[in-house]
Amino acid sequence: MKTNLKSILAFGAIAIFTVGLVAFTSPQMVDDWEVPAKYKSMENEYAGEDEDGIGEDLYKQHCRSCHGKEGYGDGSKAKELETEMRDLTSEEVQAQSDGELYYKSFIGRDEMPNFEKKIRSEEDRWMVVNFMRSLAE
Repeated sequence: MKTNLKSILAFGAIAIFTVGLVAFTSPQMVDDWEVPAKYKSMENEYAGEDEDGIGEDLYKQHCRSCHGKEGYGDGSKAKELETEMRDLTSEEVQAQSDGELYYKSFIGRDEMPNFEKKIRSEEDRWMVVNFMRSLAE
C-alpha cells in the first residue's frame, strides 16, 4: 500500500512539473506584445490606399514566407520558428489599431525582424499595413 501511495505521489509530482515546464516554455503570444502608446494612437494617413499594389508586393517580398500567401500564418518558414504565427485575417489581429500593426510589422521583436532599413519609405510601410487589412476582406 505504501508503495502504491509513493508511486501515485511521484507520478503526480512529475505531472505537475511537466505541465509547469510546458506552460513556461510555450512561445510568446501576440497578446503579450507590448506596443508603446505613441504607436497605439498613430494615425495612418494612407488608410485604405494601395492602388499601385506596393503593399502587396512588399508583403510578398518580406512577409509571405512566414505569414503565408493569404496571411493565415502558414508560410513555408512558419514551421521553422518557435514563435506561433498568427492568422493576420483573424478578428484578434484585425482588431488592433493601424499603429499597433505598424509597430509589430516594422519594429519587430524576437523572431519578427526589424524592417525599418529594408522598407525605408513611411508611405510604403503603411501600404503593407493596408494590404494586411485587405487580407480579411
